[in-house]
Amino acid sequence: MVSNLLEADVEAALEAAFTGDDDELLVVDPSAETIVSLVETAVGRDDLPKLSMLADERTLKDVLDDFVVASRAADLVADGALDLRVLDGAVDNALFVSPSRVVALVTVGEGVAALSTDDGEFVDEVYETHRSAFDDAEAYTLRTPAISRVRETLESEIGAEARADFDAVLDAAESDETVDLDEVTVSLLVAAKNDVLLYDISKWGEDVGIASKATFSRTKTRLEDLGIIDTEKVPIDVGRPRLRLKLGDERLRGVDAEALAAEAAEMMAATPA
Repeated sequence: MVSNLLEADVEAALEAAFTGDDDELLVVDPSAETIVSLVETAVGRDDLPKLSMLADERTLKDVLDDFVVASRAADLVADGALDLRVLDGAVDNALFVSPSRVVALVTVGEGVAALSTDDGEFVDEVYETHRSAFDDAEAYTLRTPAISRVRETLESEIGAEARADFDAVLDAAESDETVDLDEVTVSLLVAAKNDVLLYDISKWGEDVGIASKATFSRTKTRLEDLGIIDTEKVPIDVGRPRLRLKLGDERLRGVDAEALAAEAAEMMAATPA
């Protein structure tokens, strides 16, 4: 049987196309938008089949350059819900392939057209072809830490308020296109809001896999030059004093994390690197 589906987004197409009991879904040559949608759909759900994704390497790199998407994908990988591999060659259409159904996705304006079939012989052939290609494909190494580990370690090593602020700033950056802040800047802003030592936040960031201490230090210097953060020396028993991070500009003080993100992003945009 062949059916045509026209859905508002990839999640709706996924729901409509795969309502069976398949344990695995091969996703072949998805677009950047489809990868993001699948990651967002799979996060927090346990009723979807395992996603075995065979994607263009450049597309994967572009999508997973976004910390929020990459850290969520890393969670799925860690949970065994997602396997990423590099596509070798071109495919005519993006495909969802399971042992019981084949769906070709075609973007139509702001919607998604899904051409679906459950013809046994055809599905078997397509599934075996792409399953074999997936087995032979090179695994894609995702270096971004899982967002659950980032949150857990931030709370245990820096504090619960810092974790809450971190989540709020990330949410602001994700929901507002004008808030363009990378993960190191977000970490330093949160640390400054909570009067955390530079040593503590940079050690946490390096240990969890966000960035090196050197990257934290360079970013701190830039934010300090812009007046976004300030530092004060904290004497220690042995060695040089450590630096406590503080919010610099008065516009950043006493505001919630969402407003902090927006104001800091505006200040950074006004003074290009």
